[in-house]
Amino acid sequence: MKIIKIVGLAISPIFAASFAIFIGAYEVNPVLIIKILLDRVFNFFEIGDIPEKNIIIDIRLPRVVLAGIVGGSLSCAGVCLQSIFRNPLVDPFILGISAGAAFGCAVTVGFLSFLPIQLMAFVFAMIAVGLAYGIAKTQEEVSRLALILSGVVISAFFSALVSIIKFLVDPHRLQAIVFWLMGSFSLSDWKAVKISFLAILIGVFPAFLMRWRLNVMSMGDEEARALGVNVKRERLLFIVFSTFATAISTSLCGIIGWVGLMVPHIVRMLLGPDHRVLLPLAVCLGASFMIVADTVSRTITNFDIPVGIVTALTGAPFFIYLMKIGRRETWGR
Repeated sequence: MKIIKIVGLAISPIFAASFAIFIGAYEVNPVLIIKILLDRVFNFFEIGDIPEKNIIIDIRLPRVVLAGIVGGSLSCAGVCLQSIFRNPLVDPFILGISAGAAFGCAVTVGFLSFLPIQLMAFVFAMIAVGLAYGIAKTQEEVSRLALILSGVVISAFFSALVSIIKFLVDPHRLQAIVFWLMGSFSLSDWKAVKISFLAILIGVFPAFLMRWRLNVMSMGDEEARALGVNVKRERLLFIVFSTFATAISTSLCGIIGWVGLMVPHIVRMLLGPDHRVLLPLAVCLGASFMIVADTVSRTITNFDIPVGIVTALTGAPFFIYLMKIGRRETWGR
């Protein structure tokens, strides 16, 4: 049964993407979609420059791919942060990383358009997580409640700074910032997909290679030191990986919360807390979840609902559920 669950989670992004590519506001014949995809990859068919081809190749396909990469990146960040802080209720959104990255992006859009938006997102995301951890740190250990409260404070602080920027910028840029902050893949293109691979190469892939160390880190600082692990260095590395993946994702599609909280817990409940299995499968399930959420957001009505609204509507009840069942059942110990 466990092998079936592992295989099912591992291949789920392929099924989710295959399903999502056939759904959209503009109805396209499924057979024509298959011909367009095969022609794009193998040149099997001579399909001219028809509107359906542009819809599938230039609009729908990059959006599905970007949603999958962002979902996987946020899930990976959630797994890493929950492990190194030994706190099952943290994720990039709750810890203030997303708000810090959003502030960096808003500053760039509003006033410093000559600077790379991804760089500013990463810088302020690192500042946010550093402030949250610094505020929560008392003596040598960081309590779960203190970390969550400090993350809420930092998130509120950077959200206030974003509000100041929205108050100061001109109306045209204000509209762009407000819509972007809701979290949306409506502006997805192949350029954004190429940029999103930075999150995979610098954020997700190194964490994947080091995922066995998360098992040691989740045991506690003293136990990790006894096993020869440099706790401060390892924690810093995983914070950088998680923050970079979150910053790149936020710079491309805005704030999308709760994914990094829900997905790791779902996988942990199914398969246990072994990060050698947990992290890669959380990435796969996160990609599937984001693809499905974005498909719902763009098809449930005649207009495009920001996907951040969909994830929040599912994430808030899940967070209440986690608080109810308690730490022992949630953390798998």
